[in-house]
Amino acid sequence: NYWGAEFLTLSAVLAGVKDIRAAVEVAQQNRAQSGTPTVLFVDEVHRFNKAQQDAFLPFVESGVLIFIGATTENPSFELNNALLSRVRTYVLRSLMEDDIKTILQQALADKEKGLGERNIQLTDEALMQLVAVADGDARRALNWLEIASDLAEEGADGSLQITDDIVQEVASEAPRRFDKGGDVFYEQISALHKSVRGTDPDAALYWMCRMLDGGCDPLYVARRIVR
Repeated sequence: NYWGAEFLTLSAVLAGVKDIRAAVEVAQQNRAQSGTPTVLFVDEVHRFNKAQQDAFLPFVESGVLIFIGATTENPSFELNNALLSRVRTYVLRSLMEDDIKTILQQALADKEKGLGERNIQLTDEALMQLVAVADGDARRALNWLEIASDLAEEGADGSLQITDDIVQEVASEAPRRFDKGGDVFYEQISALHKSVRGTDPDAALYWMCRMLDGGCDPLYVARRIVR
């Protein structure tokens, strides 16, 4: 809106070269008829194969498209070098606990876009349990809050109460982030290494249990600990 650009979106899970060409055609028309810039946002961009990624190159290079791609994978491994050389990479870090807490509190208070109309109450302990299970991801935090709110019990004052037990039930179903081979996997095994090497038993046990809970092969963990 600020820039006066048209915003187009594609999901690489569902789209193909035909969809890319259609987006390019819109961008070219915008440029020729009114000079309006076009931003193309591609979600899960790593799902596009080499040919599909190559289809963007001439239009990104000429400025017909302002290209924004989002991926949960490491772009250095999943995107073509030709496309990578024409873009700037930004890493979105996990949010801090205070950030997640603020987001949940806003969701509980917002009557228009959040759960404010439902008059939901929960203890500080229950709130921090939801913060912990979010694992730095605001979307996860909001999803688990919504699930917990659906299980809330009506209190004596008419408010809906999210009890510690409800949060515990929700939290027990929440899978931890673990990708069995991507960046998160290597970050976690590195953290385990550093904890053992640094003689920090609490941290070592935490990362070991987290990897096992995520589905890592116990023999792999054992070999790495011995090493």
